Amino acid sequence: MAISGVSLLSQAGHVAVPGVVLSAMPSSNTPVSARPTPNADTRGCENGDLMDSFGIFLQGLLAMVAFSTLMLKRFREPKHERRPWTIWFLDTSKQAIGMLFIHFANVYLSDLTEEDPCSLYLINFLLDASLGMLLIYAGVRAISAIVEWRQWDALRFGEYGEPVQCTAWAGQCALYILIMMFEKVLIILVLLIPQWKKLALLNPINNPQLELAIVMLIVPFFVNALMFWVVDNFLMKKGRTKAKLEEREVGEDVRGNSKILFSADDEMDDSEEEDVSRLTGLKTVKKKKKHRMGIPV
Repeated sequence: MAISGVSLLSQAGHVAVPGVVLSAMPSSNTPVSARPTPNADTRGCENGDLMDSFGIFLQGLLAMVAFSTLMLKRFREPKHERRPWTIWFLDTSKQAIGMLFIHFANVYLSDLTEEDPCSLYLINFLLDASLGMLLIYAGVRAISAIVEWRQWDALRFGEYGEPVQCTAWAGQCALYILIMMFEKVLIILVLLIPQWKKLALLNPINNPQLELAIVMLIVPFFVNALMFWVVDNFLMKKGRTKAKLEEREVGEDVRGNSKILFSADDEMDDSEEEDVSRLTGLKTVKKKKKHRMGIPV
C-alpha cells in the first residue's frame, strides 16, 4: 500500500519523502510562459511613433492652433497698421514653410538613433525656440542689411510691390528658408555635444500616446504661440510700415501747407495787382498831365 501511494504521488508530479514534499521538474513537453525581465526597456515612445496616425493627428491639430495664433495677432494689430489679408497671407506663408522645414528635420533627426525619439524631438524643438530664435533674428537682420545696401527692393521682407508680385514673395521665401537651414545646421552642431545624449526628459513616461501629446501638442502650444508671434514681427517689417505712414502724414502736411501758402500767395497777388493798378493809374494820370503841359514823356 505504501508503494502504491508513492506511485500515485509521483504520477501527480510530486515525490514523496518522509516529512518533505518536493515538486518534480516539469517535463520538456510542458510549455513555459515567457515573462519580461525586470531590466527590460519599458520606454513609451519608439522609433516611428512620431509619424504614425496619432502623431500626424496631433501635428495637424498643432498646425491649426498655430494658424489661429497668427490670425489673432493680425486682429490685435492697430487698425492703421493692420495688413491687408493678401499681405498677411504672404507674410505668414513664409513662416509656415520655414517651420514645416524645421519640424520635419527634427522628426527625421529624432529617428536616426536608438534613443527615445520623443525626448530627442523635444530637445531639438526647445533649442530651435531659444537659441534658434536668436539665430533667425540675426539672419533676418543681416539679410535685410545686405538688401538695403544693394537696393534690392523686391527682397525687402514684407514688401511685395504694387501690385503684388509673386516673384518678390518667392525671393523672400527662398531667403528665409536659407536662414532656417543655417539655423538648423548650427543647432545640429550643438547637439553633437556628448552631454545631450545623457539628457532623457521623458523616459519616466511609459504611455506612448501621453508622451506624443506632450511633445507634439502641449509644449508646442505655448512655445509656438510666442515663437510665431515674434517671427511674424521679423518678417512683416513693422518699422518700415511706420516709416511709410510717417512719410504719408508728412506728405499730407506738405500738401496742406502748400495749399495755405498758395492761398496766401493768391492774396498777395491780389493786393499786388491792386497796388500795380494804382501805380499804373497814377502813372497814366501823370503822363496825361505832362502831355497837356507839353512836357515830353
